[in-house]
Amino acid sequence: MGRLSTHVLDTVRGKPAADVAIDLDVLEPDGSWHRVKQVRTNADGRTDQPVLAGDELTTGTYMLTFHMGAYFKAHGLAADDPLFLDLIPLRFAVADAGAHYHVPLLATPWSYQTYRGS
Repeated sequence: MGRLSTHVLDTVRGKPAADVAIDLDVLEPDGSWHRVKQVRTNADGRTDQPVLAGDELTTGTYMLTFHMGAYFKAHGLAADDPLFLDLIPLRFAVADAGAHYHVPLLATPWSYQTYRGS
């Protein structure tokens, strides 16, 4: 069964980023983006359930948008106005809907990194 999961790590504080809003959008054949859902991270920086699972996950192009600016502000980590990083969009493709796609985000107010995890 295929699934999409994510987690967020706050690399300034050295801990999982809790209560981060994450939007999931899918690219439609006409080139427009369609919002599928919004989820939030738990105390472990993960979502309680996979973002998508089973028949929900299909081949195509997706985008996870992490609302990190609100998180940074809530934890006193964002002094700049405007913020250097606010929304962090990660666009990726699913080629095998039966596989597990794990898309983590490691973030600071000034940088971020991602990779296809397991």
